[in-house]
Amino acid sequence: MFFLPKKKMNNLKLIVGLGNPGKEFLNTRHNVGFRTIDKYLNQNSLALNKNKFNGQFIKTKILNNDVILAKPETYMNLSGDFVVKIKKFFDVELENILIIYDDKDLLCGKFRLRKTGSSGGQNGMKNIINNLSTKDIKRLKIGIGQERISNTANYVLQKFNKEQIKVVDQTITIACDIIDNFIKDSDFVKLSNKFN
Repeated sequence: MFFLPKKKMNNLKLIVGLGNPGKEFLNTRHNVGFRTIDKYLNQNSLALNKNKFNGQFIKTKILNNDVILAKPETYMNLSGDFVVKIKKFFDVELENILIIYDDKDLLCGKFRLRKTGSSGGQNGMKNIINNLSTKDIKRLKIGIGQERISNTANYVLQKFNKEQIKVVDQTITIACDIIDNFIKDSDFVKLSNKFN
């Protein structure tokens, strides 16, 4: 009997921070995913050096693991287009993808790791789920919310106040630690238990 060899598992990690490109969106609430990637790059003396698939990315080695750090430039609502293209091109396994984005339902300073679930109304994540045809996408949600939000569309495109920016910066520092742990260990349940 003839058996085809099993496909070798690709251990390349893909970490995508969501946001909107352009100076006008630079420090808005919707761009905490971008800001997390930027801080992580800065901590590791790296810079995005490739422009392809409607986004920017770097493919490198971190902690002896192959990693892609990326920021889509499709604008938030079409983030899935970039994620699908880069996933296919580099043959990244679905379980090795981590998406980082803002969550208006979490208060500023809070964060959640999730292995699966709906988009929670976040349009970038919704588009990624639709394009990948699965809800089983690992994600790190960073809280941008407050007690009352009257207009969500306006709120997410506004900038943080001084108090909020301090809190969110602390959360982004923790998020960078989470990225390190995600790169080192494929056990997402353990990662979630450690940080959630």
